[in-house]
Amino acid sequence: MRERFASGFDPFVIPFLIGMFFVLGYCLVAMVRVIAQLPKDDRKRFLLSLIKPKYIWMNLRDIFLNCLIHVKLWQRNKVLGYMHSSIAFGWFMLIVLGHLEVMLFVPERIHLFYYPIFFNYFVAETESTVQGSLLMFLMDFFLLMILSGIVLAVIKRFASRIVGMRRTTRLSLMDRVGLYSLWAIFPLRLLAESFTAHISGGSFLTIPANWIFRQFLGNDLNALPTWWAYSIALMVFMCVLPFTRYMHIPAEMLLIPMRNAGIKIRHPRKGFASLEVYSCPGCGVCIDACPMSVQKVNCKDATVYLNRQLRRGDERRIAEISDKCLLCGKCSAVCQVGVQGPELRLAQRERRKYALSPAFAGLDTAALVSAAASGGGPGKVLYFQGCMTRLTPSIRRATTSLLDKADVRWQLMDPDEGLCCGRPLMMAGRTEQARELIAKNREIIRASGCDTLLLSCPICYRVFRDEYALEGVRVVHHSVFFQELIAAGKLQVRHEEGLRLVWHDPCELGRGCGIYEQPRQALAAAGELVEADRHHAESICCGGSLGSLTLSFGQRVPMVRNALDKLTAAAPDQIVTGCPLCLATFVREADRPVRDIAEVLDERS
Repeated sequence: MRERFASGFDPFVIPFLIGMFFVLGYCLVAMVRVIAQLPKDDRKRFLLSLIKPKYIWMNLRDIFLNCLIHVKLWQRNKVLGYMHSSIAFGWFMLIVLGHLEVMLFVPERIHLFYYPIFFNYFVAETESTVQGSLLMFLMDFFLLMILSGIVLAVIKRFASRIVGMRRTTRLSLMDRVGLYSLWAIFPLRLLAESFTAHISGGSFLTIPANWIFRQFLGNDLNALPTWWAYSIALMVFMCVLPFTRYMHIPAEMLLIPMRNAGIKIRHPRKGFASLEVYSCPGCGVCIDACPMSVQKVNCKDATVYLNRQLRRGDERRIAEISDKCLLCGKCSAVCQVGVQGPELRLAQRERRKYALSPAFAGLDTAALVSAAASGGGPGKVLYFQGCMTRLTPSIRRATTSLLDKADVRWQLMDPDEGLCCGRPLMMAGRTEQARELIAKNREIIRASGCDTLLLSCPICYRVFRDEYALEGVRVVHHSVFFQELIAAGKLQVRHEEGLRLVWHDPCELGRGCGIYEQPRQALAAAGELVEADRHHAESICCGGSLGSLTLSFGQRVPMVRNALDKLTAAAPDQIVTGCPLCLATFVREADRPVRDIAEVLDERS
């Protein structure tokens, strides 16, 4: 190899340098700002995690798998997974190989930032070497990979159904500039490297292209304009990147180590929350996943549009999108980045002043505490019905019947009246009032002396598990508890041949708490278990969620019917759920029995 230009410089690299220094400077300032906005304890935890070997390995692994390979998207849609990883990983490899070429052949130029990017312009091949041939082959291979991804990206933008998406996001003006400049970068690179391949060398992609161009354009291909165009395209993309959805590229590289360090959203617009917003890739996967998108009018209420409005600061739309959401968590489950849509919405709700200001600090719970203390004790199960189970007494009857059949010692926490778990207040963003309520309930639970708290409502289960800090008390959902009793032989359930049962994964129990298999194992003892068209983490919300503050009953009906269509795809005889709210919602529209898991097990035991 020999350098074509002794100076190692040409003016066409200037646009690239402008773009590179701008985006690096912008990202550095943004990173410092985000870290500075973290609460002191979170900032300390994050910075310490950066020097711990355990977190270093975890961060490198997750950045590679999620930022370059996009494994989560591969699992959901292989075409989209390939599209994203071919561009991200392919571009990464071009940069790595470019630096390797410089280190091997002109190490004295490694300090020049632009040299690895424009290596084929500055360095010409004088002899065939194994290293040179291999590197040129790999450069052409990864360039071809990227170009194939660009083709899929164009198809996705203009005919999204071909790649498995019903809808994609509507782009802003800056997003369009970023998109089209990104699409231009690699075809221009192919042209530039092909125009100089007879001088600087190439491989299976650039050499044939060079031969074709020379047949039509002659030996003097005037390659410099293509290198200028390539450099300008890079500059445009990097200069608009901070103001487009492509900011997710650097933002996600900071989001991953912060998430691994256990940092959570503490402020609705600053620190980790802003990092979540800017990490959104704007791909639109959450639009199809959102249960509200069954109605076209709701498509602009998906998380991708909330993040866009948070960037713009449109308070009216932020409030509208935040209040409307069902908080089912499906957007987070399918998001390749794991942006926490429900948490971002709850953080926005905390900023709002609703006509809701309950106070529980002065609530007298002495009678409830006394009743719990008189009937409880170690080894005893404390059963909390919750609001929705009290409105569905058949669930309470079946649950207590099963406890009796299994000879479990139990006691009701709320036999006549009780306090709400606090989750509805949290969903409304009234965190302080929820804390007051939690303190009262915790007092009752502690007074009982019971070491197991049993819930038949997933909403109650999640808040008791995550928010109550009940050390020494096991918090368990009744579907899990009954599965354990069946497995231990303490509860006998008769299997009915030909009885087809489909399990609906409630949002709070499945996506919220990761409980999927135990309910299925319990149901399999009673009949033949079939799966819904969407299940486990991609189960569809019933539509009746308390999360939405603005959806009317009529607006929810299409969502309920859509969920039922997915549930009945395998023609089950009965729909079974573990959530009283889901049960009450489905019953109104279902064409077959909808039952709680406790009812099914009680009937067969």
